[in-house]
Amino acid sequence: MSEQSKYQGWLRILLIIFPYILIVGVFQIIGGALMGFTYNDLEIEKTPVQRLIIQTFSFLGTMLVVWIFLKYVDKEKFIEIGLKFKNNMKSFWTGFAIGAFIILSGFGILEILGEINIQNINFDFKQILISITIFVLVSLTEEILFRGYVLRNLMYSFNKYIALLISAVLFSLMHGFNPNIDIIGSTNIFLAGILLGITYIHTKNLWFPIALHFSWNFFQTILGFNVSGQNTYSVIKLSLPEKTILNGGAFGFEGSILSLIAILITIVAISIHYKRKKLITTTVHRQ
Repeated sequence: MSEQSKYQGWLRILLIIFPYILIVGVFQIIGGALMGFTYNDLEIEKTPVQRLIIQTFSFLGTMLVVWIFLKYVDKEKFIEIGLKFKNNMKSFWTGFAIGAFIILSGFGILEILGEINIQNINFDFKQILISITIFVLVSLTEEILFRGYVLRNLMYSFNKYIALLISAVLFSLMHGFNPNIDIIGSTNIFLAGILLGITYIHTKNLWFPIALHFSWNFFQTILGFNVSGQNTYSVIKLSLPEKTILNGGAFGFEGSILSLIAILITIVAISIHYKRKKLITTTVHRQ
Protein backbone atom coordinates (compact mmCIF):
# COMPACT_ATOMS: atom_id res chain seq x y z
CA MET A 1 0.00 0.00 0.00
CA SER A 2 1.38 3.41 -0.94
CA GLU A 3 1.91 6.22 1.56
CA GLN A 4 -0.78 8.23 -0.21
CA SER A 5 -3.39 5.48 0.16
CA LYS A 6 -2.50 5.10 3.86
CA TYR A 7 -3.26 8.78 4.47
CA GLN A 8 -6.50 8.64 2.49
CA GLY A 9 -8.21 6.45 5.09
CA TRP A 10 -8.11 8.83 8.04
CA LEU A 11 -8.51 11.86 5.77
CA ARG A 12 -11.83 10.44 4.59
CA ILE A 13 -12.95 10.15 8.21
CA LEU A 14 -12.11 13.81 8.83
CA LEU A 15 -13.81 14.77 5.58
CA ILE A 16 -17.09 13.01 6.37
CA ILE A 17 -17.60 14.50 9.86
CA PHE A 18 -19.08 17.89 8.93
CA PRO A 19 -21.32 16.66 6.05
CA TYR A 20 -22.56 13.87 8.32
CA ILE A 21 -23.47 16.21 11.19
CA LEU A 22 -25.10 18.69 8.81
CA ILE A 23 -27.09 16.28 6.62
CA VAL A 24 -28.18 13.87 9.35
CA GLY A 25 -29.05 16.83 11.59
CA VAL A 26 -31.29 18.27 8.87
CA PHE A 27 -32.92 14.86 8.33
CA GLN A 28 -33.59 14.50 12.06
CA ILE A 29 -35.13 17.98 12.23
CA ILE A 30 -37.39 17.15 9.29
CA GLY A 31 -38.42 13.86 10.90
CA GLY A 32 -39.13 15.61 14.19
CA ALA A 33 -41.11 18.36 12.47
CA LEU A 34 -43.30 15.80 10.70
CA MET A 35 -44.18 14.30 14.08
CA GLY A 36 -44.62 17.60 15.91
CA PHE A 37 -41.43 17.23 17.91
CA THR A 38 -39.06 20.14 18.34
CA TYR A 39 -35.56 20.18 19.78
CA ASN A 40 -36.13 23.34 21.84
CA ASP A 41 -36.32 21.32 25.04
CA LEU A 42 -34.26 18.12 24.95
CA GLU A 43 -35.70 17.08 28.33
CA ILE A 44 -39.04 16.33 26.66
CA GLU A 45 -39.23 12.59 26.04
CA LYS A 46 -40.17 11.43 22.55
CA THR A 47 -43.14 9.15 22.06
CA PRO A 48 -42.36 5.72 20.53
CA VAL A 49 -43.77 6.81 17.16
CA GLN A 50 -41.76 10.07 17.23
CA ARG A 51 -38.65 8.08 18.10
CA LEU A 52 -39.34 5.70 15.20
CA ILE A 53 -39.81 8.45 12.61
CA ILE A 54 -36.77 10.43 13.78
CA GLN A 55 -34.65 7.27 13.77
CA THR A 56 -35.91 6.48 10.26
CA PHE A 57 -34.81 9.90 9.03
CA SER A 58 -31.49 9.53 10.84
CA PHE A 59 -30.99 6.21 9.05
CA LEU A 60 -31.86 7.73 5.68
CA GLY A 61 -29.52 10.66 6.25
CA THR A 62 -26.68 8.35 7.26
CA MET A 63 -27.21 6.10 4.25
CA LEU A 64 -27.19 9.14 1.95
CA VAL A 65 -23.93 10.52 3.36
CA VAL A 66 -22.16 7.14 3.34
CA TRP A 67 -23.41 6.40 -0.18
CA ILE A 68 -22.17 9.75 -1.49
CA PHE A 69 -18.75 9.24 0.06
CA LEU A 70 -18.44 5.66 -1.12
CA LYS A 71 -19.43 6.59 -4.66
CA TYR A 72 -17.54 9.84 -5.14
CA VAL A 73 -14.69 9.74 -2.59
CA ASP A 74 -13.90 6.07 -1.96
CA LYS A 75 -15.17 5.10 -5.44
CA GLU A 76 -16.49 1.76 -4.20
CA LYS A 77 -19.85 0.03 -4.20
CA PHE A 78 -22.02 0.39 -1.11
CA ILE A 79 -22.33 -3.37 -0.61
CA GLU A 80 -18.54 -3.75 -0.50
CA ILE A 81 -18.36 -2.30 3.03
CA GLY A 82 -19.51 -5.69 4.34
CA LEU A 83 -23.17 -6.07 3.44
CA LYS A 84 -22.98 -9.16 1.24
CA PHE A 85 -25.46 -11.52 2.86
CA LYS A 86 -24.57 -14.68 0.95
CA ASN A 87 -22.77 -17.23 3.16
CA ASN A 88 -23.08 -14.91 6.18
CA MET A 89 -26.26 -16.30 7.76
CA LYS A 90 -24.25 -18.22 10.36
CA SER A 91 -22.39 -15.11 11.51
CA PHE A 92 -25.69 -13.18 11.62
CA TRP A 93 -27.37 -15.68 13.93
CA THR A 94 -24.21 -16.07 16.00
CA GLY A 95 -24.15 -12.32 16.63
CA PHE A 96 -27.85 -12.32 17.49
CA ALA A 97 -27.43 -15.24 19.91
CA ILE A 98 -24.44 -13.67 21.69
CA GLY A 99 -26.27 -10.39 22.28
CA ALA A 100 -29.38 -12.17 23.53
CA PHE A 101 -27.39 -14.51 25.77
CA ILE A 102 -25.48 -11.69 27.49
CA ILE A 103 -28.60 -9.62 28.22
CA LEU A 104 -30.75 -12.58 29.30
CA SER A 105 -27.96 -13.90 31.53
CA GLY A 106 -27.41 -10.46 33.04
CA PHE A 107 -31.14 -10.13 33.72
CA GLY A 108 -31.22 -13.53 35.41
CA ILE A 109 -28.17 -12.80 37.59
CA LEU A 110 -29.53 -9.41 38.67
CA GLU A 111 -32.90 -10.98 39.50
CA ILE A 112 -31.24 -13.68 41.62
CA LEU A 113 -29.11 -11.10 43.42
CA GLY A 114 -32.16 -8.94 44.13
CA GLU A 115 -30.72 -6.01 42.16
CA ILE A 116 -33.91 -5.64 40.12
CA ASN A 117 -37.59 -6.17 40.92
CA ILE A 118 -40.26 -7.12 38.39
CA GLN A 119 -43.28 -4.88 38.93
CA ASN A 120 -45.59 -5.95 36.12
CA ILE A 121 -45.76 -7.19 32.53
CA ASN A 122 -47.21 -5.03 29.77
CA PHE A 123 -47.41 -6.92 26.48
CA ASP A 124 -48.23 -4.59 23.58
CA PHE A 125 -47.66 -6.14 20.16
CA LYS A 126 -47.71 -2.77 18.38
CA GLN A 127 -45.06 -1.36 20.70
CA ILE A 128 -42.92 -4.48 20.25
CA LEU A 129 -43.04 -4.02 16.46
CA ILE A 130 -42.07 -0.36 16.86
CA SER A 131 -39.17 -1.35 19.13
CA ILE A 132 -37.97 -4.00 16.66
CA THR A 133 -38.05 -1.47 13.82
CA ILE A 134 -36.28 1.22 15.84
CA PHE A 135 -33.45 -1.08 16.91
CA VAL A 136 -33.05 -2.58 13.45
CA LEU A 137 -32.58 0.97 12.16
CA VAL A 138 -30.21 1.85 15.03
CA SER A 139 -28.02 -1.20 14.43
CA LEU A 140 -27.91 -0.65 10.66
CA THR A 141 -27.19 3.08 11.04
CA GLU A 142 -24.40 2.77 13.58
CA GLU A 143 -22.75 -0.34 12.14
CA ILE A 144 -22.71 0.92 8.56
CA LEU A 145 -21.26 4.23 9.75
CA PHE A 146 -18.81 3.14 12.45
CA ARG A 147 -17.72 -0.29 11.32
CA GLY A 148 -18.55 -0.24 7.61
CA TYR A 149 -17.15 3.20 6.84
CA VAL A 150 -15.08 4.54 9.76
CA LEU A 151 -13.31 1.35 10.86
CA ARG A 152 -12.86 0.17 7.30
CA ASN A 153 -11.14 3.42 6.30
CA LEU A 154 -9.04 3.56 9.46
CA MET A 155 -7.71 0.10 8.59
CA TYR A 156 -6.25 1.61 5.41
CA SER A 157 -4.18 4.00 7.51
CA PHE A 158 -3.35 2.03 10.65
CA ASN A 159 -2.73 -1.43 12.04
CA LYS A 160 -6.16 -3.10 12.33
CA TYR A 161 -6.06 -3.17 16.13
CA ILE A 162 -5.16 0.51 16.37
CA ALA A 163 -7.95 1.23 13.88
CA LEU A 164 -10.33 -0.75 16.09
CA LEU A 165 -9.35 1.26 19.18
CA ILE A 166 -9.80 4.59 17.37
CA SER A 167 -13.21 3.59 16.00
CA ALA A 168 -14.30 2.47 19.49
CA VAL A 169 -13.25 5.84 20.94
CA LEU A 170 -15.30 7.64 18.27
CA PHE A 171 -18.24 5.31 18.94
CA SER A 172 -18.03 6.11 22.66
CA LEU A 173 -17.80 9.86 22.01
CA MET A 174 -20.95 9.74 19.88
CA HIS A 175 -22.82 8.37 22.92
CA GLY A 176 -21.16 10.83 25.29
CA PHE A 177 -24.26 13.04 25.58
CA ASN A 178 -26.68 10.20 26.31
CA PRO A 179 -28.77 10.79 29.43
CA ASN A 180 -27.56 9.34 32.74
CA ILE A 181 -24.15 8.31 31.38
CA ASP A 182 -21.33 7.81 33.88
CA ILE A 183 -17.77 6.46 33.82
CA ILE A 184 -18.82 2.79 33.76
CA GLY A 185 -21.41 3.46 31.07
CA SER A 186 -18.89 5.34 28.96
CA THR A 187 -16.33 2.56 29.42
CA ASN A 188 -18.88 -0.06 28.42
CA ILE A 189 -19.84 1.87 25.28
CA PHE A 190 -16.14 2.00 24.36
CA LEU A 191 -15.78 -1.75 24.99
CA ALA A 192 -18.97 -2.35 22.98
CA GLY A 193 -17.26 -0.56 20.09
CA ILE A 194 -14.39 -3.04 20.42
CA LEU A 195 -16.79 -5.98 20.60
CA LEU A 196 -18.81 -4.84 17.60
CA GLY A 197 -15.67 -4.26 15.53
CA ILE A 198 -13.52 -7.23 16.57
CA THR A 199 -14.99 -9.60 13.96
CA TYR A 200 -15.04 -6.92 11.26
CA ILE A 201 -11.25 -6.47 11.34
CA HIS A 202 -10.95 -10.19 10.53
CA THR A 203 -13.88 -10.73 8.16
CA LYS A 204 -14.96 -7.34 6.72
CA ASN A 205 -18.49 -8.64 7.33
CA LEU A 206 -21.09 -6.35 8.94
CA TRP A 207 -23.83 -8.88 9.60
CA PHE A 208 -22.34 -10.20 12.84
CA PRO A 209 -22.10 -6.76 14.51
CA ILE A 210 -25.48 -5.68 13.07
CA ALA A 211 -27.21 -8.72 14.59
CA LEU A 212 -25.32 -8.45 17.89
CA HIS A 213 -26.06 -4.72 18.14
CA PHE A 214 -29.76 -5.31 17.46
CA SER A 215 -30.27 -8.17 19.92
CA TRP A 216 -28.26 -6.37 22.63
CA ASN A 217 -30.50 -3.29 22.41
CA PHE A 218 -33.77 -5.11 21.79
CA PHE A 219 -33.54 -7.54 24.69
CA GLN A 220 -32.51 -4.73 27.02
CA THR A 221 -35.62 -2.75 26.25
CA ILE A 222 -37.95 -5.78 26.31
CA LEU A 223 -36.60 -6.83 29.71
CA GLY A 224 -37.11 -3.39 31.21
CA PHE A 225 -33.62 -1.84 31.11
CA ASN A 226 -32.93 1.64 29.83
CA VAL A 227 -30.93 1.42 26.61
CA SER A 228 -27.79 3.58 26.83
CA GLY A 229 -29.59 5.75 29.36
CA GLN A 230 -32.74 6.16 27.27
CA ASN A 231 -36.13 5.01 28.50
CA THR A 232 -38.14 2.99 25.98
CA TYR A 233 -41.17 0.68 25.93
CA SER A 234 -40.63 -2.54 27.89
CA VAL A 235 -42.66 -5.73 28.18
CA ILE A 236 -41.33 -6.12 31.72
CA LYS A 237 -41.57 -3.13 34.05
CA LEU A 238 -38.60 -3.09 36.42
CA SER A 239 -37.80 -1.17 39.56
CA LEU A 240 -34.40 -0.88 41.21
CA PRO A 241 -34.15 -1.25 45.01
CA GLU A 242 -31.24 1.16 44.66
CA LYS A 243 -28.92 2.32 41.91
CA THR A 244 -25.70 0.30 42.03
CA ILE A 245 -22.77 -0.60 39.79
CA LEU A 246 -24.32 -4.06 39.50
CA ASN A 247 -27.66 -3.00 38.00
CA GLY A 248 -26.34 0.06 36.15
CA GLY A 249 -28.83 2.51 37.64
CA ALA A 250 -30.60 4.89 35.25
CA PHE A 251 -28.18 4.18 32.41
CA GLY A 252 -29.39 0.59 32.25
CA PHE A 253 -27.52 -2.70 32.01
CA GLU A 254 -24.82 -0.97 29.94
CA GLY A 255 -23.93 1.00 33.04
CA SER A 256 -23.27 -2.11 35.11
CA ILE A 257 -20.09 -3.92 36.06
CA LEU A 258 -21.75 -7.15 34.90
CA SER A 259 -21.99 -5.71 31.40
CA LEU A 260 -18.32 -4.74 31.50
CA ILE A 261 -17.28 -8.27 32.52
CA ALA A 262 -19.52 -9.90 29.90
CA ILE A 263 -18.18 -7.70 27.11
CA LEU A 264 -14.56 -8.34 28.09
CA ILE A 265 -15.10 -12.12 28.21
CA THR A 266 -16.77 -12.05 24.79
CA ILE A 267 -13.99 -9.93 23.27
CA VAL A 268 -11.36 -12.37 24.59
CA ALA A 269 -13.35 -15.40 23.36
CA ILE A 270 -13.73 -13.94 19.85
CA SER A 271 -10.05 -12.97 19.73
CA ILE A 272 -9.01 -16.52 20.71
CA HIS A 273 -11.34 -17.92 18.05
CA TYR A 274 -9.74 -15.91 15.26
CA LYS A 275 -6.24 -16.57 16.56
CA ARG A 276 -6.89 -20.30 16.44
CA LYS A 277 -8.53 -20.00 13.05
CA LYS A 278 -5.50 -18.15 11.69
CA LEU A 279 -3.17 -20.77 13.19
CA ILE A 280 -5.12 -23.62 11.58
CA THR A 281 -5.15 -21.84 8.21
CA THR A 282 -1.39 -21.22 8.42
CA THR A 283 -0.74 -24.86 9.35
CA VAL A 284 -2.84 -26.14 6.44
CA HIS A 285 -1.04 -23.88 3.96
CA ARG A 286 2.34 -25.11 5.14
CA GLN A 287 1.41 -28.76 4.64
